[in-house]
Amino acid sequence: MGRQPCCDKLGVKKGPWTAEEDKKLINFILTNDQCCWRAVPKLAGLLRCGKSCRLRWTNYLRPDLKRGLLNDAEEQLVIDLHARLGNRFSSPPFLSFYLHTTCLVLDTGSQISARRY
Repeated sequence: MGRQPCCDKLGVKKGPWTAEEDKKLINFILTNDQCCWRAVPKLAGLLRCGKSCRLRWTNYLRPDLKRGLLNDAEEQLVIDLHARLGNRFSSPPFLSFYLHTTCLVLDTGSQISARRY
């Protein structure tokens, strides 16, 4: 019984995204706002999975996404929060880093932990 598959695996494109696909996704999200990610590929005219569209938008295409490494103040905040909360990176204080990619924050936290030991 569970959830229906997010997409039909046949006919779904895998591999690197093209510039044309990026433009389609950006235009759709900016004009229609975010709706159900499962519906986005069909509505935007993409042959991708909804999860792929969500991850592409969240980690690469968002206009407010900060690129590059954390600055000293942000890194110190990660150290302080990690000392207080441990590895619970999904807790509300870490949501302030939402403008950075999730992978960057998690990697930074892991590197900080490794440096201490």
